[in-house]
Amino acid sequence: MTEAIRLTDTDPRFVDEIKEAGGENILMCYQCGTCTSSCPVREIDERYDPLKIMRMAVLGMKKEVLSSDIIWLCSRCYACHEHCPQGVGITEVLHAITNIAEREGKEGNIKIKSLKPRLDGVFNDLIRKYGRLFEIKFFVHLVLLSKGATGLLSSAPDGFVMFRKGKLRLLPQKIKGMKQIGRIFKIVEANKK
Repeated sequence: MTEAIRLTDTDPRFVDEIKEAGGENILMCYQCGTCTSSCPVREIDERYDPLKIMRMAVLGMKKEVLSSDIIWLCSRCYACHEHCPQGVGITEVLHAITNIAEREGKEGNIKIKSLKPRLDGVFNDLIRKYGRLFEIKFFVHLVLLSKGATGLLSSAPDGFVMFRKGKLRLLPQKIKGMKQIGRIFKIVEANKK
């Protein structure tokens, strides 16, 4: 049995917020389910349902949508986009939703359960600093965020095996073009404002 939605618990402005954040065509969705049936993530994790996320967003279920760990599972493969008969741009809608969730999380309005936004930040910081992924530093952050210090200690043998096989470097590789990478980050940051 499905629970009834209380209108007093919804935010009718949420759909407008999504439209302003890049999900302009969200109201074109007529709930055919093509997005969900074409989604490769759905094949792996049945909890992921783009159709349900879209419906909840249109209904104004802002807190439920933004605090869900499911919204972070989109792989941005655009399979839903390719198959949508309405041209909704579901990938853009979901990206707009995650951007809103990040903003609301930073403002303290919601608690983000997923590690993805924090790992994205670590990844970007490493690219900005080294020009490429520094695997050992990323691995340490990943394990610390997901399993804590005890998890890091228990993962040390795996890390040592990877190091011995040449999969992890103790020092970052130097690359050419760090000035260009710095300029790219400045342009992206300027466009976010």
